[in-house]
Amino acid sequence: MLYHIASILVSHFGPIRLFMSYTVIIGLVLFTGFVATMMILPRCYRKLPHDRGREFTQHAKDAQGKPTGAGFVFISIFVFISIVFIPMNMLQIVIVLLTWFCMLTGYLDDRSEKGWGEYRKALLDLVICLIAAVAICFLRNEPLTFWFPFVTTEVVVSPIIFIPLATIILWAMINTTNCSDGVDGLSATLVLWGLIFIGLILYAILGHSQISAYLLVPHVSDGAGWATMAFAMAGVLMAYLWHNAYPSEVLMGDAGSRALGFFTGVSILVTENPFLLLATSSIILLNGGMGLLKVFLLRFFKIRIFSNIRFPLHDHVRERYHWSANQVLIKFFILQILVTLALAGIFLKIR
Repeated sequence: MLYHIASILVSHFGPIRLFMSYTVIIGLVLFTGFVATMMILPRCYRKLPHDRGREFTQHAKDAQGKPTGAGFVFISIFVFISIVFIPMNMLQIVIVLLTWFCMLTGYLDDRSEKGWGEYRKALLDLVICLIAAVAICFLRNEPLTFWFPFVTTEVVVSPIIFIPLATIILWAMINTTNCSDGVDGLSATLVLWGLIFIGLILYAILGHSQISAYLLVPHVSDGAGWATMAFAMAGVLMAYLWHNAYPSEVLMGDAGSRALGFFTGVSILVTENPFLLLATSSIILLNGGMGLLKVFLLRFFKIRIFSNIRFPLHDHVRERYHWSANQVLIKFFILQILVTLALAGIFLKIR
């Protein structure tokens, strides 16, 4: 909205053209999101549902009774900021709305006294992910292609392959991010790092025609717009972490974790390299995803794997090695930084 208003008024007042610069807009959404969430979130504690403790979760009593569902607040602020500051195309509008609906399903689960069943939530996630996959497939400005490490040429992807693959990636990100939300600040910190990395890649490399050509990666014409959305989400997430740092005052709940996982997955898909998922979210996938795989194989195929490892992995290290919440956060974060830097160099330079 602000971008389009500035484009109309720029002929009458030259300095307003600053609001048409993506660099300026990134700064605006980042700091506006942070300040707005910092101020609004504590005022919502009384109206938010309260955590009832998670079944089979270690140290669940530490969270019991705290306000949860904070994702409703900061995701709604993210949506508002995106509408006001970011010049979005149709696909980006659809993704912002789907992010909010993904948050809403989690928030309604947070508020439910008995909680929604696993299959009900899985079905809703699947529907949202399928809609997003179809939207990305048919509303993109560029042809549907992938680029891979060690290969200089792009690969054209058929919608028949892309839609199921994208749906699986988005569904996996929703649920692994949700499973990783068991230690104060852990899930949010890992997602924040991933969003900043994706935002920089989209803005400075994929969104820049000369740099992308130099590195032999595809140019994403709307990369700056997607980067701005990533930094808008990073801004509200920083403010949430301010209140969620150990010992936490508030929890994001399913409302936050599911929406963050969905948005991160979408951001990866628009880079046109699904392998960047490993660079941004490998610890989240390992921490939460292996537990999902373990339960899936046992429940449907009676196959036992990792019998001596408790998942999510953060519960295993706290129980087996007696790591504190801060140790889990710092060590997992360090591991993710190392993986990101190593894989980013491989993906972008060895081509």
